Amino acid sequence: MSGHSKWSTIKRKKGAIDSARGKIFTKIGREIAIAVKEGGADPNANSRLRDSIAKAKANNMPNDTIQRNIKRFSGADDGVHYEENTYEGYAVGGIAVVVRTLTDNKTRTISEVRHAFDKYGNGIGATGSVLWMFERKGLLVIDRAATDMAEDDVLMAALDAGASDVVTQDDVYEVYTAPGDFSAVREGLEGQGFAFLDAEIGLYPGNTLEAEGETATKLATLIEKLEDLDDVQEVFHNGLLPDDEEEE
Repeated sequence: MSGHSKWSTIKRKKGAIDSARGKIFTKIGREIAIAVKEGGADPNANSRLRDSIAKAKANNMPNDTIQRNIKRFSGADDGVHYEENTYEGYAVGGIAVVVRTLTDNKTRTISEVRHAFDKYGNGIGATGSVLWMFERKGLLVIDRAATDMAEDDVLMAALDAGASDVVTQDDVYEVYTAPGDFSAVREGLEGQGFAFLDAEIGLYPGNTLEAEGETATKLATLIEKLEDLDDVQEVFHNGLLPDDEEEE
Protein backbone atom coordinates (compact mmCIF):
# COMPACT_ATOMS: atom_id res chain seq x y z
CA MET A 1 0.00 0.00 0.00
CA SER A 2 3.09 2.26 0.29
CA GLY A 3 1.49 4.35 3.01
CA HIS A 4 -1.50 5.13 0.80
CA SER A 5 -4.72 5.07 2.77
CA LYS A 6 -7.82 4.46 0.66
CA TRP A 7 -9.84 5.71 3.64
CA SER A 8 -8.14 9.10 3.51
CA THR A 9 -9.35 9.45 -0.08
CA ILE A 10 -12.87 8.38 0.87
CA LYS A 11 -12.85 10.59 3.97
CA ARG A 12 -11.95 13.66 1.95
CA LYS A 13 -14.70 12.86 -0.53
CA LYS A 14 -17.25 12.19 2.20
CA GLY A 15 -16.31 15.45 3.89
CA ALA A 16 -17.06 17.36 0.73
CA ILE A 17 -20.29 15.43 0.29
CA ASP A 18 -21.42 16.25 3.84
CA SER A 19 -22.06 19.80 2.65
CA ALA A 20 -24.42 18.48 -0.03
CA ARG A 21 -25.97 15.45 1.63
CA GLY A 22 -29.07 15.63 -0.54
CA LYS A 23 -26.92 14.96 -3.60
CA ILE A 24 -25.29 11.83 -2.17
CA PHE A 25 -28.69 10.54 -1.09
CA THR A 26 -29.88 10.99 -4.67
CA LYS A 27 -26.88 9.07 -5.98
CA ILE A 28 -27.41 6.23 -3.51
CA GLY A 29 -31.09 6.23 -4.43
CA ARG A 30 -30.05 5.45 -7.98
CA GLU A 31 -27.90 2.56 -6.73
CA ILE A 32 -30.97 1.22 -4.93
CA ALA A 33 -33.03 1.66 -8.09
CA ILE A 34 -30.63 -0.41 -10.18
CA ALA A 35 -30.44 -3.07 -7.48
CA VAL A 36 -34.23 -3.34 -7.17
CA LYS A 37 -34.71 -3.48 -10.94
CA GLU A 38 -32.04 -6.17 -11.18
CA GLY A 39 -33.02 -8.44 -8.32
CA GLY A 40 -36.24 -7.32 -6.70
CA ALA A 41 -37.20 -5.42 -3.56
CA ASP A 42 -36.38 -8.11 -0.99
CA PRO A 43 -32.86 -7.53 0.36
CA ASN A 44 -32.79 -11.09 1.74
CA ALA A 45 -32.89 -12.38 -1.83
CA ASN A 46 -30.94 -9.54 -3.49
CA SER A 47 -27.29 -9.18 -2.51
CA ARG A 48 -26.78 -6.04 -4.60
CA LEU A 49 -29.65 -4.39 -2.76
CA ARG A 50 -28.18 -5.47 0.59
CA ASP A 51 -24.89 -3.89 -0.43
CA SER A 52 -26.62 -0.68 -1.53
CA ILE A 53 -28.43 -0.50 1.80
CA ALA A 54 -25.12 -0.97 3.63
CA LYS A 55 -23.63 1.88 1.62
CA ALA A 56 -26.67 4.03 2.41
CA LYS A 57 -26.32 3.36 6.13
CA ALA A 58 -22.59 4.12 6.02
CA ASN A 59 -23.53 7.51 4.57
CA ASN A 60 -26.11 8.09 7.35
CA MET A 61 -29.16 7.79 5.13
CA PRO A 62 -32.21 7.41 7.42
CA ASN A 63 -33.90 4.01 7.30
CA ASP A 64 -37.26 5.49 6.29
CA THR A 65 -35.56 7.16 3.31
CA ILE A 66 -34.01 3.84 2.33
CA GLN A 67 -37.39 2.10 2.53
CA ARG A 68 -39.09 4.86 0.51
CA ASN A 69 -36.51 4.42 -2.23
CA ILE A 70 -37.01 0.65 -2.30
CA LYS A 71 -40.78 1.04 -2.44
CA ARG A 72 -40.58 3.72 -5.12
CA PHE A 73 -38.41 1.67 -7.45
CA SER A 74 -40.18 -1.66 -6.90
CA GLY A 75 -43.13 -0.63 -9.06
CA ALA A 76 -43.17 -2.10 -12.54
CA ASP A 77 -44.14 1.24 -14.10
CA ASP A 78 -42.33 3.77 -11.97
CA GLY A 79 -41.04 5.49 -15.11
CA VAL A 80 -37.42 5.41 -13.93
CA HIS A 81 -34.90 3.69 -16.18
CA TYR A 82 -31.23 4.19 -15.38
CA GLU A 83 -28.38 2.99 -17.55
CA GLU A 84 -24.98 2.21 -16.07
CA ASN A 85 -21.88 3.34 -18.00
CA THR A 86 -18.16 3.67 -17.38
CA TYR A 87 -15.90 6.29 -18.95
CA GLU A 88 -12.11 6.43 -18.92
CA GLY A 89 -9.69 9.28 -19.39
CA TYR A 90 -6.62 11.09 -18.17
CA ALA A 91 -5.94 13.92 -15.79
CA VAL A 92 -2.77 16.01 -16.06
CA GLY A 93 0.49 14.17 -15.49
CA GLY A 94 -0.79 10.98 -17.12
CA ILE A 95 -2.98 10.13 -14.12
CA ALA A 96 -5.69 7.61 -15.02
CA VAL A 97 -9.32 8.37 -14.17
CA VAL A 98 -12.39 6.10 -14.34
CA VAL A 99 -15.90 7.51 -14.02
CA ARG A 100 -18.97 5.37 -13.27
CA THR A 101 -22.34 6.87 -14.12
CA LEU A 102 -26.03 6.04 -13.77
CA THR A 103 -28.20 8.05 -16.12
CA ASP A 104 -31.56 8.30 -17.81
CA ASN A 105 -29.97 10.32 -20.64
CA LYS A 106 -26.69 8.90 -21.95
CA THR A 107 -26.21 11.71 -24.47
CA ARG A 108 -26.33 14.34 -21.75
CA THR A 109 -24.00 12.37 -19.50
CA ILE A 110 -21.25 11.70 -22.03
CA SER A 111 -21.36 15.36 -23.08
CA GLU A 112 -20.90 16.55 -19.48
CA VAL A 113 -18.17 14.02 -18.69
CA ARG A 114 -16.28 14.81 -21.91
CA HIS A 115 -16.49 18.54 -21.18
CA ALA A 116 -14.99 18.02 -17.71
CA PHE A 117 -12.10 15.97 -19.09
CA ASP A 118 -11.45 18.45 -21.90
CA LYS A 119 -11.52 21.51 -19.62
CA TYR A 120 -9.86 20.18 -16.47
CA GLY A 121 -7.92 17.10 -17.59
CA ASN A 122 -6.22 15.62 -20.63
CA GLY A 123 -9.27 14.27 -22.40
CA ILE A 124 -11.50 11.24 -22.40
CA GLY A 125 -10.06 7.95 -23.64
CA ALA A 126 -11.25 4.87 -25.47
CA THR A 127 -12.85 1.96 -23.66
CA GLY A 128 -10.15 -0.07 -21.94
CA SER A 129 -7.53 2.66 -22.14
CA VAL A 130 -7.01 2.91 -18.37
CA LEU A 131 -9.40 0.42 -16.76
CA TRP A 132 -6.72 -2.28 -16.89
CA MET A 133 -4.76 -0.35 -14.25
CA PHE A 134 -7.48 -0.94 -11.64
CA GLU A 135 -8.75 -3.94 -9.73
CA ARG A 136 -12.32 -4.30 -8.53
CA LYS A 137 -12.49 -4.94 -4.78
CA GLY A 138 -14.84 -4.60 -1.85
CA LEU A 139 -13.78 -2.23 0.92
CA LEU A 140 -15.13 -2.10 4.47
CA VAL A 141 -13.79 0.66 6.73
CA ILE A 142 -13.89 0.11 10.48
CA ASP A 143 -13.29 2.95 12.92
CA ARG A 144 -10.53 1.82 15.31
CA ALA A 145 -11.93 4.05 18.06
CA ALA A 146 -15.33 2.37 17.80
CA THR A 147 -14.10 -1.10 18.77
CA ASP A 148 -12.36 -2.23 21.92
CA MET A 149 -10.99 -5.35 20.24
CA ALA A 150 -7.24 -5.78 19.95
CA GLU A 151 -5.77 -5.26 16.50
CA ASP A 152 -4.88 -8.94 16.07
CA ASP A 153 -8.44 -9.95 16.98
CA VAL A 154 -9.90 -7.56 14.40
CA LEU A 155 -7.55 -8.91 11.74
CA MET A 156 -8.44 -12.51 12.55
CA ALA A 157 -12.17 -11.73 12.60
CA ALA A 158 -11.94 -10.14 9.14
CA LEU A 159 -9.84 -12.92 7.65
CA ASP A 160 -12.05 -15.61 9.19
CA ALA A 161 -15.06 -13.87 7.63
CA GLY A 162 -13.41 -14.23 4.21
CA ALA A 163 -11.53 -10.95 3.72
CA SER A 164 -8.61 -11.07 1.30
CA ASP A 165 -6.54 -8.41 3.08
CA VAL A 166 -6.66 -6.05 6.05
CA VAL A 167 -4.66 -2.83 6.18
CA THR A 168 -4.22 -1.06 9.52
CA GLN A 169 -4.13 2.73 9.38
CA ASP A 170 -3.78 5.20 12.25
CA ASP A 171 -7.52 5.67 12.65
CA VAL A 172 -9.19 2.82 10.74
CA TYR A 173 -8.96 -0.76 9.56
CA GLU A 174 -9.38 -1.15 5.80
CA VAL A 175 -10.86 -4.58 5.08
CA TYR A 176 -10.59 -5.71 1.45
CA THR A 177 -12.58 -8.48 -0.20
CA ALA A 178 -13.02 -10.08 -3.58
CA PRO A 179 -16.16 -8.59 -5.19
CA GLY A 180 -18.03 -11.87 -4.92
CA ASP A 181 -17.21 -12.18 -1.21
CA PHE A 182 -18.14 -8.63 -0.25
CA SER A 183 -21.67 -9.32 1.00
CA ALA A 184 -20.68 -12.40 2.98
CA VAL A 185 -17.73 -10.66 4.65
CA ARG A 186 -19.79 -7.56 5.47
CA GLU A 187 -22.61 -9.61 6.92
CA GLY A 188 -20.19 -11.80 8.85
CA LEU A 189 -18.54 -8.80 10.47
CA GLU A 190 -21.89 -7.10 11.13
CA GLY A 191 -22.94 -10.28 12.92
CA GLN A 192 -19.94 -9.82 15.21
CA GLY A 193 -21.01 -6.27 16.06
CA PHE A 194 -18.81 -4.28 13.67
CA ALA A 195 -20.14 -1.09 12.08
CA PHE A 196 -18.60 0.57 9.03
CA LEU A 197 -17.60 4.09 8.13
CA ASP A 198 -17.78 3.02 4.50
CA ALA A 199 -18.90 -0.12 2.71
CA GLU A 200 -18.68 -0.39 -1.06
CA ILE A 201 -17.24 -2.20 -4.04
CA GLY A 202 -14.91 0.01 -6.05
CA LEU A 203 -11.93 0.18 -8.37
CA TYR A 204 -8.48 0.44 -6.82
CA PRO A 205 -5.25 1.09 -8.74
CA GLY A 206 -2.39 -1.38 -8.70
CA ASN A 207 0.09 1.50 -8.69
CA THR A 208 -0.22 5.18 -7.89
CA LEU A 209 1.42 8.32 -9.25
CA GLU A 210 2.28 11.14 -6.88
CA ALA A 211 0.45 14.35 -7.69
CA GLU A 212 2.15 17.47 -6.36
CA GLY A 213 1.87 21.21 -6.85
CA GLU A 214 -0.10 22.26 -9.90
CA THR A 215 -0.72 18.65 -10.91
CA ALA A 216 -2.38 17.94 -7.56
CA THR A 217 -4.49 21.09 -7.83
CA LYS A 218 -5.67 20.25 -11.35
CA LEU A 219 -6.40 16.63 -10.44
CA ALA A 220 -8.44 17.69 -7.41
CA THR A 221 -10.39 20.15 -9.58
CA LEU A 222 -11.15 17.49 -12.20
CA ILE A 223 -12.35 15.05 -9.54
CA GLU A 224 -14.52 17.74 -7.94
CA LYS A 225 -16.10 18.74 -11.26
CA LEU A 226 -16.81 15.12 -12.19
CA GLU A 227 -18.24 14.21 -8.78
CA ASP A 228 -20.46 17.29 -8.91
CA LEU A 229 -22.24 16.00 -12.04
CA ASP A 230 -25.65 14.61 -11.19
CA ASP A 231 -25.18 11.48 -13.29
CA VAL A 232 -21.75 10.57 -11.87
CA GLN A 233 -21.83 7.95 -9.12
CA GLU A 234 -18.13 7.39 -8.48
CA VAL A 235 -14.73 8.62 -9.66
CA PHE A 236 -11.62 6.46 -9.33
CA HIS A 237 -8.05 7.50 -10.12
CA ASN A 238 -4.46 6.45 -9.53
CA GLY A 239 -3.18 9.84 -8.46
CA LEU A 240 -1.75 10.11 -4.96
CA LEU A 241 -2.77 13.50 -3.61
CA PRO A 242 -0.89 14.95 -0.61
CA ASP A 243 -3.88 14.40 1.68
CA ASP A 244 -4.00 10.72 0.69
CA GLU A 245 -0.61 9.94 2.21
CA GLU A 246 -0.68 8.31 5.58
CA GLU A 247 0.54 10.66 8.27
CA GLU A 248 3.63 9.48 10.08
